[in-house]
Amino acid sequence: MLTHADMQSPEMTEAEMSRAEVEALLAAASMEQPADLSGRRLNGLDLSGLDFGRASLRTARLNKTRLAGAKLDGAVLDQAWMIDADLSDASLQGASLFGTQMIGAHLDRANLSRARITADLTRASLVGAKLAGANLSADMRNQSMGLMRGNLTSARLSGADLTDANLGRVVLDFADLTGADLSRANLTGAELGGADLTGARVSGANFAGADLNSAKLAKLRGLPEALGFDRARNLDLATTPPAQ
Repeated sequence: MLTHADMQSPEMTEAEMSRAEVEALLAAASMEQPADLSGRRLNGLDLSGLDFGRASLRTARLNKTRLAGAKLDGAVLDQAWMIDADLSDASLQGASLFGTQMIGAHLDRANLSRARITADLTRASLVGAKLAGANLSADMRNQSMGLMRGNLTSARLSGADLTDANLGRVVLDFADLTGADLSRANLTGAELGGADLTGARVSGANFAGADLNSAKLAKLRGLPEALGFDRARNLDLATTPPAQ
């Protein structure tokens, strides 16, 4: 999508609303009629701490927008642009992030539990983030749009909670997963080339078909309880073989 977007254009750099106008729109929303900010240009605004619960932000422009500590539980952020956005300490429980552009976004300590995420999170920071039960797996129903799946290439996930997360076929090449909790996570077919899993907990995680070429696998915790580890691809090419 970046190939066809002019990231220097007003569409991607300017805002058409003020924080006060956004606050007014949110205040007028209700459970029956959530706020609708679909397609709005909110680039660069400071919207930290606001409650966007169940709001529609589909295709909205939120590049470099500050949403630190904001509540986005159940919000729809499908195909939104959130490049370099700051969502540190934000809550996105059960949110929908389908085709969302989040390259370089800051999500340290954010709560994305049970969220559906087929977003581009390349180089994003999710240090200490909660992704328990989140679904980042490939969406096999949308092959006409290409293989829609979570892309966390070179993302920082140290200390993240990924328990019970669905990471099937997710791209995690060169990701920092040091000390992350991957207990019972589905990693079948995931791409983990060059990823650093040093000290990660993998009890009950399923590695069948995962690509571990050049991955760092030292000090894995709970390895005897991991599933399909012997069926991972390129395990012999891991730069730091796991202790048996």
